[in-house]
Amino acid sequence: MESSSERRPAWTFLTNHARVLVTISRDPGVRLRDVAAMCELTERTVQGIVADLEADGYLTRSRDGRRNRYEIAEGAMFRHPAEAGHEVAGLLALLAEDSPWLRR
Repeated sequence: MESSSERRPAWTFLTNHARVLVTISRDPGVRLRDVAAMCELTERTVQGIVADLEADGYLTRSRDGRRNRYEIAEGAMFRHPAEAGHEVAGLLALLAEDSPWLRR
């Protein structure tokens, strides 16, 4: 029997990049500090992830007054060969706030 000190570290199914993209897809006008709080990441980490997602064409950022507004790129595909041919939009729809798959 494993003691608590011998347990393997916790892991999650979604990467931080996926978690940030899902959070932004739920509220395109969200502040990055709020994304950081919801994803339990630092604001600096979230800024880097958003820069990655923007550089690779998964989202675009525009100014809306004093705030940023984000738009998820239509038709964006998963990068890994195991998910080749599948759009990111399917994952975002599955994890949307009103998805019937989410039971809280």
